[in-house]
Amino acid sequence: MARPPAPGSVIVPDWHESAEGKEYLACILRKNRRRVFGLLERPVLPPPVAIDTASYKIFVSGKSGVGKTALVAKLAGLEVPVVHHETTGIQTTVVFWPAKLQASDRVVMFRFEFWDCGESALKKFDHMLPACKEKTDAFLFLFSFTDRASFEDLPGQLARVAGEAPGVVRMVIGSKFDQYMQTDVPERDLTAFRQAWKLPLLRVKSVPGRRLADGRTLDGRAGLADIAHVLNGLAEQLWHQDQVAAGLLPNTSENTPS
Repeated sequence: MARPPAPGSVIVPDWHESAEGKEYLACILRKNRRRVFGLLERPVLPPPVAIDTASYKIFVSGKSGVGKTALVAKLAGLEVPVVHHETTGIQTTVVFWPAKLQASDRVVMFRFEFWDCGESALKKFDHMLPACKEKTDAFLFLFSFTDRASFEDLPGQLARVAGEAPGVVRMVIGSKFDQYMQTDVPERDLTAFRQAWKLPLLRVKSVPGRRLADGRTLDGRAGLADIAHVLNGLAEQLWHQDQVAAGLLPNTSENTPS
């Protein structure tokens, strides 16, 4: 695959916090709550505003219990499950995210379709993994900062899931980053992993999202601020990969450790 772009080189990183960005974010919010979109739904923008939509399928991979379902829930603005339950079958979730391109100053609506499948289901049913990988644009590999084994399993996950898909974007996310007192993955190991694999590595917290004044409803805007770096990172990697595939950018390939 192409060498990942430098962070902030493709997508304007803090655009969502600008006045213009907040106007676009309004279409994925309703009364400061995140809107939930089905597979066939999309945000409604004001008539004068016409922007292109870039759609991508993303498979979320990782050991059981690392927080795959919780991550997708956070990205979609949904309640994060308090108690871990193995995902049965395949679960799909659609997330929309507007972002501004650095090169053209153009706003694009990114549509991410996340596919999450429980580890037991993947092992039990042979057709599950091929279905998740089919026409996938990106793989998100998760590990937990509180589970050393999940970090050590990353090379195996990368080989098993993405080994035969060289043109697909690959990103790594460390969950439960806020539980630093219980971390089993020191910074030196993360540095060594980055140097060996040359992959984007992001971190997310496991703390519950902030609430509105009623104390029950998730604060949609605050939730977006918490996960904007992940959505921007995905948009950046995927848009860059598309530009390379279209021949609009040179393909500077990276060698993957064997």
